[in-house]
Amino acid sequence: MALLRLKYFLLLCIFISLQGCQTTKKESQQNQDDQPKIFNHFEPNLSYQEKTSEQLDVSPTAALPSSKVSIPASEPTSDDLWQHIANNLSLVFQTNKQTTARVKWYLKQPEYLETVNRRAAPYLYHIVKRVEKQNLPMELALLPFVESDFRPTVRSSEHAVGIWQLVGATAYHFGVQSDQWYDGRQDILASTDAALTYLSYLHKRFNGNWLHALAAYNSGEGRVKKAIKDNKKRGKKTDYWSLSLPKETADYIPKLLALSYLVRHPEKGFKRPKLVNKPLTTEFNVGQQFEFSVIANLSGIGRSQLHKLNPGYLKNQSSPNGPHTLLLPMEQQTILQSKLFRNNFAGQYTVQKDDTLYSIARRFSMSVEALKKLNNKASNLIKVGEQLHLNKPQTIQKSLLVDYKISPYLEQNEPTIPTVAVDYQVKPGDSIWRISRLYDVPHKDVAMWNKLNATSVLKPGTILTLHLPQAEPTKHNAPASETILSGIESSLKKP
Repeated sequence: MALLRLKYFLLLCIFISLQGCQTTKKESQQNQDDQPKIFNHFEPNLSYQEKTSEQLDVSPTAALPSSKVSIPASEPTSDDLWQHIANNLSLVFQTNKQTTARVKWYLKQPEYLETVNRRAAPYLYHIVKRVEKQNLPMELALLPFVESDFRPTVRSSEHAVGIWQLVGATAYHFGVQSDQWYDGRQDILASTDAALTYLSYLHKRFNGNWLHALAAYNSGEGRVKKAIKDNKKRGKKTDYWSLSLPKETADYIPKLLALSYLVRHPEKGFKRPKLVNKPLTTEFNVGQQFEFSVIANLSGIGRSQLHKLNPGYLKNQSSPNGPHTLLLPMEQQTILQSKLFRNNFAGQYTVQKDDTLYSIARRFSMSVEALKKLNNKASNLIKVGEQLHLNKPQTIQKSLLVDYKISPYLEQNEPTIPTVAVDYQVKPGDSIWRISRLYDVPHKDVAMWNKLNATSVLKPGTILTLHLPQAEPTKHNAPASETILSGIESSLKKP
C-alpha cells in the first residue's frame, strides 16, 4: 500500500511539473505576441533590412527608442567604393512623413549623386577609410553630400565653410588651422578629421544617440539639449522625431536617411555612381614652405589642378607655419618612385652592419612599408653598403619658393581694415568665448591680444584690450574722433 502511494505521489509531481512547463511556454509565447511588430508605411516595395540589434515599430505613433547603432562587421570588400558604402550602412531607416518626402525629392533628381560624385571622387576613399578607422556609422561619409553637395569653398549665411560646413569656433576647437594663406575648413581631409572628432564628441554627449548627435551637429549642442529638456518638462518623448527643432534641422536627418536608403536601394530609380575602391590621390608632405608654381613645374601637374585638389590653400604659397601637405593625383607607390620625389624630396642612406629595414625606418620616422615602396623592395633583405632612398632629405638642397622676395601672387594690394583699441572690464560669468561673441571678433584673437589661452578663466574686474574694426568714414567727412566713437558705439551695441 505504501508503495502504491509513493508511485501515485511521483506521478502527481511529474504531471504538475509538465503543466508548469506548458504554462511557462504559453506565457512566453504570449509575451512575444505582445511585442510591437515592424510595419512599413512607406510603400510595399521600399523595404530596408536593418543591421542593428534594435527592432523598431516605424509607425508614426510608435514610441521610439534611442537611436543607438551597432556598427556591423564589414561586408567583403567590393571593388566599387559606392557598393562598399552601401554594404556597410547601419543607421535605422525610420519610415515616416519626413523621410518619405525626402526619398521622393531625391527620386525627382535621380542623377544627383552622379553629379556630386564627380566633385567627391578624389577624396571619398580617404573619408570612408577615416570613418571605418574610427568605427563610426558609414552614413557619416554621406554627410558632406547633405551639408554642402560636396562643395569645398561654399559658405553659408551663418559663416559655416567647406564640405562639412564648420564654423570658425568649432574648427579652431578641433584643431583646424587658419591664417591668411590657409583655411583648413576648405581642406577636405583636415576638415574631415575635425568633423569626425566633433561628431564622436557629440555622440558621447548625447549618450550614444546618433540622431541627437547629428541634430546637434547641424543646429548646435545647446539647442538640442534645450529641446530635450523642454520635452521632459512637458512629459513628452525625447527621441529626435518628437523634438521641436528649427526647420533646417528637422529636414536634415530625414535627408541623410533618405540618401542612405537610396544608396542602398538604387533599384528604386536613383542612379548610384561607380567609383574604384582605391585611393585616386595621395597625401604628400612637402616638408617645407612651397609655392604651387614650383611644385607644378617639378611634378608636371598643372597649377590649377593642384589648387583645385587642395582648396584649403588660399594663396599660391603655403604658410611659413604650415601645413605643407598636398594631395596629389597619383598613388603613393607612383609618387615614391617618381623622379620628382627622388630628385627633390628623398635623401639617401648607406646600409651599415647590423642594420635592418625596421631599424632604419624607425630612425628616419618612416614605416617599413613606405621604405620598401620607396626602394621598390619585395622583401626585407638588405646588404651592407646598399644605398636606400629615404622619404625625408637629410639636408634641403633647394628652396621650393620662386626667386622673388615674395611671390607675385601675394603682392596683391589687400585692403587693410583700421582698428581701434578698446578696454573691456571683465564681468562675473564672462569668458573669452562670450566676449568674442559680444564684439563679433575671433575668440583666439581676444586671447592673443591679452596673452591668454583660449580656455583661460577670467577674473572679474580684469581689464582686457580689444582691437575692434573702425567704422567707415561717413559721406559728410565726419572728424576722425567722431568716426572712432561711432565705431566703438556700434561695437558696444552688438548683442
